[in-house]
Amino acid sequence: MQKLVRITTIPLSLEKLLEGQLTFMNQYYEVIAVSAEKERLAQYGTNNKVRTFWVEMTRAITPLEDIKALVKLYRFFKQEKPLIVHTHTPKAGIVGILAGKLAGVPIRLHTVAGLPLLETKGNKRKILDWVEAFTYRLATRVYPNSFELRKIIVDHGYAKPQKLKVLGKGSSNGIDTGYFDPSQFNQEEKFKLKSELGIPREDFTFIFVGRLVSEKGINELVLSFIELQKSKPDISLLLVGPFEQELDPLDHQVFQNIKSHPKIFTTGYQQDVRAYFSISDVLAFPSYREGFPNVVMQANAMGLPAIVSDINGCNEIIEEGINGMIIPVKDRNALLNSMSEIIENTVLRSKLAQNARKLIQMNYERGLFWENLLKEYKELEALNKHD
Repeated sequence: MQKLVRITTIPLSLEKLLEGQLTFMNQYYEVIAVSAEKERLAQYGTNNKVRTFWVEMTRAITPLEDIKALVKLYRFFKQEKPLIVHTHTPKAGIVGILAGKLAGVPIRLHTVAGLPLLETKGNKRKILDWVEAFTYRLATRVYPNSFELRKIIVDHGYAKPQKLKVLGKGSSNGIDTGYFDPSQFNQEEKFKLKSELGIPREDFTFIFVGRLVSEKGINELVLSFIELQKSKPDISLLLVGPFEQELDPLDHQVFQNIKSHPKIFTTGYQQDVRAYFSISDVLAFPSYREGFPNVVMQANAMGLPAIVSDINGCNEIIEEGINGMIIPVKDRNALLNSMSEIIENTVLRSKLAQNARKLIQMNYERGLFWENLLKEYKELEALNKHD
């Protein structure tokens, strides 16, 4: 059986972004998962029944460590002789694709799930621009996980259009709508969870799921909510995710507001977010940049309309007035107005909620995405045999 190597910088990306995908591919290829964090990676391999190979990688610019990772991967590829190397995340991309090229791996693929460098400036931005373009140049094919992201890549000159392909309607892994299904939670369970969190039973609840950082629009969300709550006291804001104050801190006052406001509730990082969606009414997701956000698909699959920023990924999953609302990036007033409207306009809210799950099932079902990717691998394999 031919070997397929899948590489991410850290195992969390394998667990979350590619959940179930490597196990599925293991039926057709001998799959090897490569990432950092030795023990967590080994556990991932056991849980998903795939081989693993540990390479220490960092998310920062660390040339010496990167060279060590490159050499280790190069030797591994020479020994294993995989047919396909498929990378995700920027650091895994440059290290994995370059090592694959040097070792003569025939098919070198890279998925782009977002461009963090777009928020960077100065010399660091120049370095990251060069690394991005270099990675794409060495790759056989590059998969932006949204059509808007594909356009951004072309507009910035990182790659020629013919090297880029969006699989299906977008996403890196689709979504399992059998797992994200609101019917799994009954009223009693919902009331119990609300009670445990301290959210009043009848409150209209906005939810955010993700890292509680500036670039996710948390400053705007919290301030909009506080303003809205003054005139609509029976609303709550549920924030599900970790703070990263050392990496991308929230404004000090916003951080304090989250801690002290009686109607803002936090849970920290949660492995399973479905129950939190089940007790909420609307996803508020005013992020500055995304690839193809799983959270928006998850919320829709759980029957929640979403208020999202007009950015790639978000504006492809959400259709204005169909399954959610789209607002300009970093626009606090627009966010406040949309939050207010979705509370008051019950007819609109009901329509958005009814459409939400149907559209996800139609466009982003996980099994369909896996079949699309497998088809892509097999086509590239056939082309490689002819070369």
